[in-house]
Amino acid sequence: MSATTPYILILYYSRTGSTLAMAQQIARGVEQVTGIEARLRTVPAVSPVTEASEPAIPPSGALYCSEDDLKQCAGLILGSPTRFGNMAAPLKYFLDNTSSLWLNGDLIDKPAAVFTSTSTLHGGQESTLLSMMIPLLHQGMVLAGIPYSEAGLHHTRTGGTPYGASHLASQTQGSRLSDDETGLCQALGKRIARLALALSRQPG
Repeated sequence: MSATTPYILILYYSRTGSTLAMAQQIARGVEQVTGIEARLRTVPAVSPVTEASEPAIPPSGALYCSEDDLKQCAGLILGSPTRFGNMAAPLKYFLDNTSSLWLNGDLIDKPAAVFTSTSTLHGGQESTLLSMMIPLLHQGMVLAGIPYSEAGLHHTRTGGTPYGASHLASQTQGSRLSDDETGLCQALGKRIARLALALSRQPG
């Protein structure tokens, strides 16, 4: 990864691997666009036990996201499993601590998108995606979903919404994405990458 190449931050929280699998496919979509890179980052779990803490570096997978990762990104794609129709607490906790970026306007006019995974077909995918957009709107970001020009939206029988990519992690499917889910994840990554490059070329 170059220090000067713009990047799309794919920031996610995953417990069982389903949201991570989506993040990896979204990253592949970003990397299909010339002139921009994907940066995968996660957030630590939160605990009701005040003495509990996570190590500074996770034992496996992506690094924890820093404020600078978020500040310097050219675009953001945010992912979380569904928790009662909302994003998971660790991701919300991270976002709740980004007020300095809001005060400075660091994310204004940068493109953003969201993705989620549920264990049941009607388990709150769309409400989770919509709720994840709210803090991004407060940050002044430019939100983008998946247009119906993507054929997968018309015939998917698993995940996939116009509000963002989604995955049905059923007992039989697990973290393995369907072909439609994979294609829509990659399409979302490509779209945000292209928007980031286009917006960066706009005159101030």
